[in-house]
Amino acid sequence: MADMAPEPRPWLAPSASGPVTTTVRLPGSKSMTARALVLAALADGPSVIEAPLRARDTALMAAGLRALGVGVDTSADDRWLVEPGPLRGPATVDVGLAGTIMRFLPPLAGLAEGTVAFDGDPHARNRPLRPIIDALRSLGVRIDASATGGLPLTVHGAGLVEGGEAVVDASGSSQFVSGLLLSAARFTKGLTLRHEGPPVPSAPHLRMTTHMLRAAGAVVDESVPDVWTVEPGPLRGRTWTIEPDLSGALPFFAAAMVTGGEVTLAGWPAESWQPVEQLAALLTGMGAEVTRTDDGLTVRGTGTLRGITADLSEVSEMTPVVSALAALADGPSELRGVEHIRGHETDRIAALAAELGKVGAGVTEFPDGLRIVPGPPRGAAFETYADHRMAHAAAVIGLAVQGVHLTDVGCTSKTLPEFPELWAGLVARS
Repeated sequence: MADMAPEPRPWLAPSASGPVTTTVRLPGSKSMTARALVLAALADGPSVIEAPLRARDTALMAAGLRALGVGVDTSADDRWLVEPGPLRGPATVDVGLAGTIMRFLPPLAGLAEGTVAFDGDPHARNRPLRPIIDALRSLGVRIDASATGGLPLTVHGAGLVEGGEAVVDASGSSQFVSGLLLSAARFTKGLTLRHEGPPVPSAPHLRMTTHMLRAAGAVVDESVPDVWTVEPGPLRGRTWTIEPDLSGALPFFAAAMVTGGEVTLAGWPAESWQPVEQLAALLTGMGAEVTRTDDGLTVRGTGTLRGITADLSEVSEMTPVVSALAALADGPSELRGVEHIRGHETDRIAALAAELGKVGAGVTEFPDGLRIVPGPPRGAAFETYADHRMAHAAAVIGLAVQGVHLTDVGCTSKTLPEFPELWAGLVARS
């Protein structure tokens, strides 16, 4: 299944000789692009996706939808066209290593006529899926899954999903909720979904899901904590304009902080569906100045990089780069609330503990996070674990530490294929 997996690409992270001061233009948000593709596939008319992210995850999502009978024209880089069609099998979907595909498309596959098989990269089989599988089964969808309740799996679509009420433990990923909600308006009875378990992480991603559902015409009630109701009804085809990717911008903002420079993310909207307030508070706490103007979102390094104590549960995608900043700070940091990232592309907590230790930090691993004590930095081989965020963390360390060798920078193609070139250009201007 993993024929699109990039070959390992060893890379020496470039070191900065002075402040990085630049404006960057980045592709669209992966999270918004994935949601727009699914909502467009389920709409009652054609949709346009403007400024989408073209990367491995979104290319595989588009391919998966095409396999199910949806017309997805991605020939233009800045404007994709989606033409809904009858959902049908038999189909095979390669999820790669993308949580969005393995969690957003099985509910949609339940609406298809025929069987839909899902599999992906080897590590994808380790990513948690059972909660969404169990919820779909409770709604009458027939699914064959592996012994662990995950990939490989086959959805036996019956052309409709009855819907109604379901319970899910989404403490492992907010995508379990988002995946069910995105298709719920097309369920015969809609869906009332209740979360039972420890807190759901990454709440801003859930808010993005409900905002985008409403923008497509769905009636959504989230007034009761941990309960979401989507009424049955049509979804409208529309034009989706995708914001620049905030998580993808974080390493570039980190470059400003590490080098005492200034980086502006161009094209940032006045109103955002991404967790910009949480990001601004986090970076400000570490010593940066964050401003929003007509030019975009700007982060300025002040020459001080402070350690921080923070709960990252709402912005867990940012943990690797924040950990890299913590390893270069002037004092210890404690980052908690992210136990669920052990089920991401790799066990990110264990991976960060191992790799930050190699480059000189003292690291204590907790079930839900890390304590990081900066030490004399040193170059090392930095394993990236086929995880784009680990590569971003290594690149940030490399700005200040010579001799940081990434085992594979190719994994950044998951969300930003041009990352190595953008990063090298950034450092060249320091």
